[in-house]
Amino acid sequence: MKFNPVEIIIKKRSGRKLTQDEISFFIESYLKNKIPEYQMAAFLMAIYFKNMVPDEIQTLTEIYINSGKKITFPAEMKTVDKHSTGGVGDKISIVLAPIVAACGAKIPMISGRGLGHTGGTLDKLESIPGFRTDFSEKEFKQMVQEVGFSIISQSGELVPADKRIYALRDVTGTVESLPLITASIMSKKIAEGAKNLVIDLKVGTGAFIKKMAKAEKLAELLMQTGENLGQKVSVVFSNMNSPLGNYVGNALEIKECVEFLQGNHASDIYKITRILAEEMLLLTE
Repeated sequence: MKFNPVEIIIKKRSGRKLTQDEISFFIESYLKNKIPEYQMAAFLMAIYFKNMVPDEIQTLTEIYINSGKKITFPAEMKTVDKHSTGGVGDKISIVLAPIVAACGAKIPMISGRGLGHTGGTLDKLESIPGFRTDFSEKEFKQMVQEVGFSIISQSGELVPADKRIYALRDVTGTVESLPLITASIMSKKIAEGAKNLVIDLKVGTGAFIKKMAKAEKLAELLMQTGENLGQKVSVVFSNMNSPLGNYVGNALEIKECVEFLQGNHASDIYKITRILAEEMLLLTE
């Protein structure tokens, strides 16, 4: 091995900046099963406690992106996506995507599963019997082109580094790490082909980010990483001190989404959906 994994863990644990080669070696070796999960867990915990500088975060994001395929759309397509940092009862993507698509934007949305105490968009959608989220790249691009949006799961070919580490973060208590959140979000959203991105950054007792100061720091990292990698990013802060809507639970939240699109609007869902839709459409002008 070119590097010693233990020395890299100790270096980060000591709060020192890792080189691009050190980060690449660690992630790539893990994906090749040359570094065991317990060492990756230690690495994630070192990042959690000692953070990363913007250069390290950009490197980690690029490594995630380059670990798999990248999807591209024609330049003339007005591609935009939305990502939420998650909260109890957050079902906004499911009502937001068709609304924004109906206004002419194209939304290629690759979503994740639940982290910690929050259910993911995919978990909600898959509560519908027979509903598929595992589409091929060809199917994904065709749906975006013809329907205006598509919400699919992360394939094994798209950002596989994040997919594997994403699951490990959930069981190692490192979900709230700002560098890890940034790399995870931005790698997926850049690899899926969207040129514009709106982040719904939840703040409050029901979110991973409890305080506004930390939320503002995360917003800065997301926008800076996006700018450095060619994606325009806008951040909207939203209150997560109470659950969104009237229902919590995957199937119940799908029921509420259907009712919303039929005109039965919970006031808090309506407010944040309208704000995010406006922001997404402004980015695609």
